[in-house]
Amino acid sequence: MTDAVVAVRVVVQGRVQGVFFRATTAERATESGVSGWVRNRSDGTVEAHFEGPVSAVEAIVAWCEIGSAAASVEGVFRENAPVEHGNGFRVRV
Repeated sequence: MTDAVVAVRVVVQGRVQGVFFRATTAERATESGVSGWVRNRSDGTVEAHFEGPVSAVEAIVAWCEIGSAAASVEGVFRENAPVEHGNGFRVRV
């Protein structure tokens, strides 16, 4: 039995811009088979949409709580989101 496909939207607060957070998130998501996107927001946070098997999405959300090596994550806010049926993972600008 395979995991059901779910979608989650997260907003990550802290020192998460200019520290390779988006690039590393995209790399990790791609390796995990998670599709979606990640982008910087004007308020200094990073927003991401993850969709895929429950276990893979939960793993990437858990990774966001730590972040890239240079990041300093202060909080991760998440909510369920509609599945966008995206193909692959990309960094939005």
